[in-house]
Amino acid sequence: MVRLFWYAHRALYRVTGGRIGLRSPKDRAHWGTMRLTTTGRRSGRARGVMLGYVEDEANLVTLAMNGWADGEPAWWLNLQANPEATVDVAGVSRAVRGRAARDAERARLWDRWREIEGDLDAYAALRSSETAVVVLEPR
Repeated sequence: MVRLFWYAHRALYRVTGGRIGLRSPKDRAHWGTMRLTTTGRRSGRARGVMLGYVEDEANLVTLAMNGWADGEPAWWLNLQANPEATVDVAGVSRAVRGRAARDAERARLWDRWREIEGDLDAYAALRSSETAVVVLEPR
């Protein structure tokens, strides 16, 4: 169901030329929607994906989940191979560098996501490996 939603969302974004589909978080109780474009680790071609995010000062933070199924999402594997990427957020495009949050930073950002999604730990338990908290820093 999650994948179907994101496919439909991406299609709406494409059909409207980007006019519909991206939004900034309204407040601390909501997440926003961005389009992340990475470089394919094997193809070398641009690959775009729609993701939810929260803001952490100048950084954007998302979760590397695969619809809560096992396996890493392709965009995260691409970002690990080439951390340079771009994001489109509500009409603004910016260059970013992606990395996984570690230790205390990861715990803090996970708690931030938990404020929005109370069942986050239950969803994460569906995966056999830890869900990466991905920080997209401006470059």
